[in-house]
Amino acid sequence: MLTEEYHCLQSNAMCSFIRFENLHELKRICHWGPIIALSVITVCSTMAIIDSVLWYWPLDTLGGSINFIMLINWTVLILYNYFNAMFVGPGYVPIGWKPENPQDTMYLQDCRICHGYKAPRSHHCRKCNRCVMKMDHHCPWINNCCGNFNHGYFTSFLMLAPLGCIHASVILIMTMYTQLYNRMRVILRNKTSIEIWIEEKAKDRIQYYQTGEQFIFPYDLGSKWKNFRQVFTWSGLPETDGIVWTVHQGTHQYTLTIEQLKQKADKRVRSVQYRAIEDYNGAFCPISKGVKTFFRTPYTEEPRIQLRKGELISATRGLPHWLYGDKNLKKKNAHDGEHDRGWFPRKCVEKCLDDNATEKLEAEKKKF
Repeated sequence: MLTEEYHCLQSNAMCSFIRFENLHELKRICHWGPIIALSVITVCSTMAIIDSVLWYWPLDTLGGSINFIMLINWTVLILYNYFNAMFVGPGYVPIGWKPENPQDTMYLQDCRICHGYKAPRSHHCRKCNRCVMKMDHHCPWINNCCGNFNHGYFTSFLMLAPLGCIHASVILIMTMYTQLYNRMRVILRNKTSIEIWIEEKAKDRIQYYQTGEQFIFPYDLGSKWKNFRQVFTWSGLPETDGIVWTVHQGTHQYTLTIEQLKQKADKRVRSVQYRAIEDYNGAFCPISKGVKTFFRTPYTEEPRIQLRKGELISATRGLPHWLYGDKNLKKKNAHDGEHDRGWFPRKCVEKCLDDNATEKLEAEKKKF
């Protein structure tokens, strides 16, 4: 009988997939072991995939694509072997089993609970309440025994899980190292990420207009150690009050804010006019606008703006597949317009060819 069951499993082409003896097998998941194990797998895999997308974008390079595919592959293989170890099970000695040759019973132990003899290499499991073929142990993480039929799945799971964790750890370390490196770089220059962007735009503005100005960042104290000490103190609190700052010689408290006002005025002058050619509902990851638009959505909490065909938008910055700008929504009973600002897909707009785009749009509206 044991031999027949073994050959049945071997000849079944689907035996390598998850096999349920009955729907009650699903109850195995409702146990602290599988709940914790699956939670750890889910959290580690999700964080690794997110960090991989942020650190090593898969669509840019071959290495990024291979890295991303390997991460998905680890997760699939780990879950595949885990669920098979849980649901295929170890294989149980049939209730009331006896050897074909009655004389062989003298070499076997009998099991009073299963009302039969224990087959060679089998042992009775108190948790499963059955005699288990080639029983190794009862594992709480799969809420099942490890035995004859699932020994390979269980061992493969134990081998793949650490390898997947090592890969995920490398990605996490590289992501955190990149963030730490960027953070320390700005701190040692006594700047923030926003202020670095403002400084770059100041150089671009001066070069574009050839004004001959020289922008000096006011808060750099001229020493990396002094800049470091302004952030890190023994008390953990900064020495400044957040309002008045020690500034570089030749600058004053409002040097940076004056530059910001100049940049805002310049941004209005140098913005590019676009007209919406497709409707856009403001979704963060719009699958209907193309695969690249979906996967290359800006990783920021800045809003997206809804577009209706024919609307005009002033774009001030952009990415390969997204633009950032604002549109002026005029209210009937208001003197000032309400500015709707945010990101929108490049695919939904086209650049206006002349400066009279607004007048032409108003003329077209009057016709209708």
